Amino acid sequence: MADIAALTALIAPEAEALGFDLVRVKMFGGAGDYTLQIMAERPETRQLMIEDCAELSRRISDKFDEIDPIEHEYRLEVSSPGIDRPLTRLRDFADWVGHEARINLTAPVDGRKQLTGDLAGLDGDRIMIDVRKHERMTIGFDQVADAKLLITDKLIAATAPLSAEGADELETEEDI
Repeated sequence: MADIAALTALIAPEAEALGFDLVRVKMFGGAGDYTLQIMAERPETRQLMIEDCAELSRRISDKFDEIDPIEHEYRLEVSSPGIDRPLTRLRDFADWVGHEARINLTAPVDGRKQLTGDLAGLDGDRIMIDVRKHERMTIGFDQVADAKLLITDKLIAATAPLSAEGADELETEEDI
């Protein structure tokens, strides 16, 4: 399997050159079916348009053609983090305060391996979460195995697309 830290070090400058923040670099799959997944966003919108994905994909492909950092065949996938985005950076937990998230822990805390609830902010490098049917818990960023936002009406409203151009027209009951 590829060295994700080394790949991230190669990919981050390419994303930054386009004005994007790198959200995640992940390799998954196996035995002839590997995928290198890259998620990025425009800092001002937290979104990436299809043209942005294509441009970043071309830059990464050109860079990887020069140095060939992955020994095996793989598929390159470049995307926006999406509405139920992964929370991969400490600042993500502050940026999405008040939104519901699911955090999987590296080891149980208070008998819990998974925390689901509303993000409540940061205390230094510690994440605060109001755990559903429990209480506020504070965990270290280093205790997070993975985390993501959960789709709620509040999140949908907060992540409305920049443009609906090209989207199909909606039909209402009155139209039928």
